[in-house]
Amino acid sequence: MTDNLSRRGVLTTFALAATVALAPLGAVAQDKPKIKLGFIGPVSGGNAQQGLGAQNGFLLAIDQANAGDYPYQVEGVALDDASDPQTGVGAAMKLVNDPEVVAAIGHWNSPVALATMPVFNRFQMPLIVWGAISPKITDQNLPEVTRVTPTLLAENLPLAQWAASDLGVKSVAIVADTSDYGTGNADAFGSFFAAAGGQIVSTDLLPVGTTDFRAILTKIKDAGADAIYFGGVITEAGILRKQQVELGLDIPMFGISGFYDPEFIALAGGAAEGTMVSYPAAQSNPKLDQMHADYAAHGFAEPESPYTKYAYDAANILLAAIRETGIDDKAALAAAIRGISYDGVLGTTTFDANGQTQIPVEVEIKVVKGGEWVTLEE
Repeated sequence: MTDNLSRRGVLTTFALAATVALAPLGAVAQDKPKIKLGFIGPVSGGNAQQGLGAQNGFLLAIDQANAGDYPYQVEGVALDDASDPQTGVGAAMKLVNDPEVVAAIGHWNSPVALATMPVFNRFQMPLIVWGAISPKITDQNLPEVTRVTPTLLAENLPLAQWAASDLGVKSVAIVADTSDYGTGNADAFGSFFAAAGGQIVSTDLLPVGTTDFRAILTKIKDAGADAIYFGGVITEAGILRKQQVELGLDIPMFGISGFYDPEFIALAGGAAEGTMVSYPAAQSNPKLDQMHADYAAHGFAEPESPYTKYAYDAANILLAAIRETGIDDKAALAAAIRGISYDGVLGTTTFDANGQTQIPVEVEIKVVKGGEWVTLEE
């Protein structure tokens, strides 16, 4: 891991890991043995909406298990990583040192996931990644680690092909951060766009936390690029887009789902209009529809985030594997997760030999229109 800050995220203020011991939300069965499941994600700072929506998906799955015939009384332990690797490692240490915690799901930011994975590996605690998308996470093939989200490669390939064909741009300027996430996006999009017949006129990688992109935007304007690809996350994306419009650089800006968030629109203001991102295509299946209904009925304070469904399925995969294997043998539990075929809100999840989900990925293009993200019509 090369960066101290976010996968996708950047926080100017580091929040200490806030431990939130969450009582079971459903019926309590006093005669059942008690277990704990962990959750780690950014529930404070600029990426909090992503983390809170995922945390609620995790809690919803636990609540439903407790309300049913699940053989254990399950308590969720949610910890804040604040999009910061050091904070994430502290949270991971709390989970692995709690003898009642059986397994965990975690992380929206790839640098945070890459920092905590050795902790879970050392303590042989299963971890399902619900949001971070760097290929390096599952490339390591740690037996304790699986992931229910596609990698950034799965989004950049169709985005590059769409940009070269449907959007019709011939030349693109790449701007990204220097995190594993940013450099991974820059490399992936650049190679895929070139293979699709496009030209990369410039690539600029800046540290997470950059607030002034004017010099780079002026260079891009002089180079005559047809569009800007941004390979970072919400805060920088909002600042970049706002400064782009202020400089009169009237070309499209697009990227993958790292800044698909209402906060991007709040940061960029009116300049956000027309910005586009790729995002895994909306699914329609009865289980997902039911999860939406259950989430709404539960009365969570926060709305769903794009990652609610990933955390929900990740938690349910843990619960299913524990029901099947028990809690005494962590290695057997990790193997059971790798071998699962789980029919959930994402479809039927199975994992490849490295623990990466094998669910096929189709993307759609989201565009800011009228102050909100909407699906771009064909």
